[in-house]
Amino acid sequence: MSFTALERWIMLVASAWLVTGLQLDAYAHATTPELETFWTPWHAVLYSGIAVSGFTLLWLLRKRLPAIPTYRSLVALPNALRIPMLGMAFLLVGGGVDTLWHNIFGIEQGLEIFVSPSHEAIILGMCLFAMGPALLLATRPGDRLSPGDAVLATLSALLSVLPVHIYSLHASVFGAIFFGPDPTPQRIFSFSGQIFHGYLVSTILLLLPIVLAGRRWRVPIGMPTVLVALVSLAMYAMFQSDEAAWWLPLTIGAAAAGVELLARLVGPLLPLSREAAWVTLGAVAPVLVWSTLFLVADAQVGVGWNVHIVSGLLTYTAIAGAGTVLVARNVRPPAAATPAPAGPARVEVPAP
Repeated sequence: MSFTALERWIMLVASAWLVTGLQLDAYAHATTPELETFWTPWHAVLYSGIAVSGFTLLWLLRKRLPAIPTYRSLVALPNALRIPMLGMAFLLVGGGVDTLWHNIFGIEQGLEIFVSPSHEAIILGMCLFAMGPALLLATRPGDRLSPGDAVLATLSALLSVLPVHIYSLHASVFGAIFFGPDPTPQRIFSFSGQIFHGYLVSTILLLLPIVLAGRRWRVPIGMPTVLVALVSLAMYAMFQSDEAAWWLPLTIGAAAAGVELLARLVGPLLPLSREAAWVTLGAVAPVLVWSTLFLVADAQVGVGWNVHIVSGLLTYTAIAGAGTVLVARNVRPPAAATPAPAGPARVEVPAP
């Protein structure tokens, strides 16, 4: 089953509308804590995005399903359509429950926003639907992308992962500009500990779309840099822009560009298999990016963590990065069952 460029780009526009609504709503909650109504312009963008995404999906299915769809015809669809369909189901259920939830229990505040069941369903649905343009593109043969297709795949990956970054803000490096207090011993359950785990979660989320793209295609030049830099800038603009510390997202983006350049220049010279090269990249890239951030942060605001915390944090991110690559590149769907060869039936006679 093939898809046209027009279909892919229209689905990308619908995905962008949907995720933009989430960004506006997240910004509104972050900057207006006293928000106490469901009927806001931001929710209008979000829920109209759900509607547009649903109609886009129906438009894509119109020529690929019979007039009266059956279970068999739905199962026969490619994953490029079934995954966005599953996402739309989560969006519709989550959106309906969210309206009811707000009317019964009120508007969530603070951490409640990130653990609300209806919100989690909406986020999952967004991610699955926003994968659609890249999945449609993946049905085409070949492992090289044209410039236009590379832009589409990059934007689809960005829109897929950005909602997860937003809703993991409570365990994210983008949740606060914090590099530790004075170098005295830190309590195990502390703000430093929370940020420590934020580096692990952010490492995984920043690497995952790049690794998954690399499973299907030769990663286009600039894709890793764009995915890291735009996530950093978007997260900072939504949640930390009042801190006037734009050096933080700019440093992360510049460090990602440097790591990509280094990987493309040095990687081919290393005597490593393709899989070993990816695992090495997964281990080394986080260390280089976060080390660069710590160096700039030390010059800007000072890093209060001592050598034990910083070295341990970098080691953990290296392990997390390598583990992310190993899992993401080696998880495979089960092989299709091979039918038994046709032949005369044989009757087993039990031994006396």
